[in-house]
Amino acid sequence: MAMDLGDLAAFVSVAEAGGFREGARAGGTSASGLSEAVRRLETRLGVRLFNRTTRSVAPTEAGARLLERLTPALGEVEAALDVVNGFRDRPAGTLRLNVPVSAARLVLPRIVPPFLAAYPDIRLDVVAEDSFVDVLAAGCDAGIRYDERLEQDMIAVPIGPRQQRFATAAAPAYLDRHGHPQHPSELLDHACIGGRFASGATIAWEFERDGEVVRVDPSGPLIVRVGAATDLAVDAAVAGVGIITLFEDWLQPHLDSGALEPVLEPWWQQFPGPFLYYPGRRYLPAPLRAFIDFIGRPGRSC
Repeated sequence: MAMDLGDLAAFVSVAEAGGFREGARAGGTSASGLSEAVRRLETRLGVRLFNRTTRSVAPTEAGARLLERLTPALGEVEAALDVVNGFRDRPAGTLRLNVPVSAARLVLPRIVPPFLAAYPDIRLDVVAEDSFVDVLAAGCDAGIRYDERLEQDMIAVPIGPRQQRFATAAAPAYLDRHGHPQHPSELLDHACIGGRFASGATIAWEFERDGEVVRVDPSGPLIVRVGAATDLAVDAAVAGVGIITLFEDWLQPHLDSGALEPVLEPWWQQFPGPFLYYPGRRYLPAPLRAFIDFIGRPGRSC
């Protein structure tokens, strides 16, 4: 029984994503196209592969059994095709990365333009978000995370600066009105611009000096969603709304211009830089392999 490889891949995409819209979003295609592909496959097989409701799409027993056998088989097909791609003069294809907004803002701008110039046949698709996701289930080839958020069974390679700091700052006008805190505990008496994760949890601020670690739960007139509304928090700090803590590199232009002044600088906490992480497959897609080689060149990860 002859089957279209694209229809089989569409079935796997919908099953892994949990829906037609989700599968289309992950694969960069249309939900209607996936629906038509699955319909053709079901017609040829003569069985229903999904139970569909207005709220969910789930594999039937037949669909689950097919998915179990088909996923590794399609993986081998992709690996075989990528081996052939390795014989090209220049790697080609799409590389999809899942990265936090901070990496899209602070790490990738120094890497992406020269990488695309070196590999003009590669298309880079960057998904920037701060919710912790399974990069493979999201249809991505690799992700960028900080070490404490790495998934198990993943290979990690350094990308970007190897040491970073959280900086605390405020507008000169705010500090003139309310004074300069000399110890992190004094932040409890100040207006602080807070952050909130996608989970709803607010972010505590940590400081360290001479082995002493101080954790502060700031309060103030503004709380923003990490990543999505970070620029709003920075603009508010520049306008004198309150004190902000953020990646030093993100605040650096405003510190350089004088729009913000450092606060508690001897207490700024240092932490390791991010990593590119990807599954330990025997065969890597050519675009991902090219990206790993590129960031591993001297001077590219610092």
